[in-house]
Amino acid sequence: MKVASGDQVKACERAITTSGEAVNPAPPAKPGPPLPDLLITITGLNGASSFSPNPASARVGQKVIWRNSDALPHTATANGGAFDTGIVSAGTSSAAVAMGAAGTFPYHCTVHPSMVGTLTVTP
Repeated sequence: MKVASGDQVKACERAITTSGEAVNPAPPAKPGPPLPDLLITITGLNGASSFSPNPASARVGQKVIWRNSDALPHTATANGGAFDTGIVSAGTSSAAVAMGAAGTFPYHCTVHPSMVGTLTVTP
């Protein structure tokens, strides 16, 4: 009797009994396309309506950009320090911030603390 495994073939002196079905492992999953950036607009001094959308949702690995459509400078700073855009001047956008961990992240503008938002990041 001959036994084969891949390109290896061996001769056996004894009979080999097998049971069950042969299982072929599934090919490894191919990585999907990168997630698009999430754009959050800073609308101005409007409390919980200062950021749009609010609340916002992203996935781990996704990049978030805050665009300041107001005439004043603002930030988007997570409570606890998970992210901080630094000052985003009027008419400009923050650098893209990659979301590294899942969780719910309340954030605010450090210049105008009444401006609040929430970003939920899922795996």
